[in-house]
Amino acid sequence: MAGSPALLLLLSLGLCCTGAQGQRNRMEARFLDRNMKHPTEGQRVELECPSYNSDSGVSWIRQDKDGKLHFIVYISMFSKTTWPGNVQASSQFEGSKQGNVFRLVVKSFMAQDQGTYFCITNVNQVLHFSSGQPAFFPVTTTTAAPTTPAATTQSSLITKKDICLQSSDPGTSNENLLNFYCEIFIWAPLAGVCLVLLVALIVTIVLCQKTRRRRCRCKRPPNGKPGAKPPVPTRHI
Repeated sequence: MAGSPALLLLLSLGLCCTGAQGQRNRMEARFLDRNMKHPTEGQRVELECPSYNSDSGVSWIRQDKDGKLHFIVYISMFSKTTWPGNVQASSQFEGSKQGNVFRLVVKSFMAQDQGTYFCITNVNQVLHFSSGQPAFFPVTTTTAAPTTPAATTQSSLITKKDICLQSSDPGTSNENLLNFYCEIFIWAPLAGVCLVLLVALIVTIVLCQKTRRRRCRCKRPPNGKPGAKPPVPTRHI
C-alpha cells in the first residue's frame, strides 16, 4: 500500500508525456493565409504542412467529393519533388520545403481542384496522416422571385391535393396487402387446428361404435355368471 502513491505518480507522468508527445507529433494541413475560408476560381492557393520529423518526406493527397484519393506530389527531406508519372514538373502545382514546413501551391484553383487536402509522412514504417483542409468554392445562395399571395396559395393547395391523391392509393394498396397477409397467417393455422380436431373427433366416434358392437355380440352363460360351465345332462338307466 505504501508504493501505491508512487505508482500513481508514475502512471500520471506517463500519461502526460504520452499526451504531450501526441500533441507534438500532430500534423496539420492548412492554408498559408489563415484568413482564407473558401478559394475562388483562378486564385493562387498555398497550403502548408508542418512536419515534426525532418528526416522523412511528405506526400500531398486530395480527397474529392466522392471520397476518392488523388496523389499530388511527394516532397523529400531535400526538397526534391516527385510528380505522378515521374514528370519533371507540374503545370498545375508547385511543391517545396522550407525548414520543417512542406508547402503545396495550386497555381490556378479550378473546379476539379476542389476537395480536402492531406499531407502524409512515413516515420519508422508507420504512416502519419494530417488533419484535412477543405478547399471548396463558396456556396452561392439564389433568391427566389416574388410571387403573389393568391397564386402561391392556389399552387400550394393544388400541390397538397395532388400529393394526397398520389400518396393515398399506394398507402391503401399496401395496407390492404398487409391485412391480407395477416389474415392468411392468422386463419391458416386456425383452420389447420380445426381440421385436425375434426378428424380426431371422427376417429374417436368410429372407435367407440366398434367397441360397443363388440360388447353387444358377446354371449352370456345360462346362469348369468360369466365363466360358469353349463350343467352336464344325466342319463337314466
